[in-house]
This record gives sequence, structure tokens and C-alpha cells, in this order.
Amino acid sequence: MQIINQLKIEEPERKEVFLEILSDKYCRLILDSIMNISKSAIEISREKEIPLSTVYRRIQQLHDSHMIRTSGIITDEGKRLFLYKSKIKEVNTRFSDGEIAMDVVFNKN
Repeated sequence: MQIINQLKIEEPERKEVFLEILSDKYCRLILDSIMNISKSAIEISREKEIPLSTVYRRIQQLHDSHMIRTSGIITDEGKRLFLYKSKIKEVNTRFSDGEIAMDVVFNKN
């Protein structure tokens, strides 16, 4: 049984959303940070030197676009801690004859 880990995006609106997100440097930094391991917003903020409020705004944008996965844990102190991980591994785009072709390769985990 083969697992499909690539998707061709056909909808023009969805392509626009992906291009808009990928054109934002903070979104790219966040996706890079959480590509291989889940991290909290605080960890992302410290690692990439992005203001925490900006991290939270971009995380919401990435979540709304279905580009990240959110999980939660309860710390030893009883506090909820959310962790974020990229759903995508790479995005390939081509522009030809006025049309954009876009393929998304998904993260395995």
C-alpha cells in the first residue's frame, strides 16, 4: 500500500493563500523551525528571534491554512502547552503561460 504524500493544488484561491503565506518571512521562519520537530510558540520565538505576538499571529494564519498541526500537553505544573508542527515538507511552484502550477509535499509525521 502506497501512502500519497504529495498533492497538486488546483484551486486558484488556495494557490493564492499558499503564495501569500510563503511570501511572508515570518511564516517561512516558523515553518522552517517546526519542519522536523514540534515546538511551542515560545521555543519558536526564541530560536528564530521573532516577537512572540508575531509568532502567535502567524501560527493562527498557518493553522487556518491547514499548513501546521497543533497538539497539546499538560505540563508538570498543570498548565496547557500547545505544540506546533509543519504538515508540509516542501512546496513546488511553476509559472508558465500565465498559469501557476503548485505541488505540496507533506511531512511524514
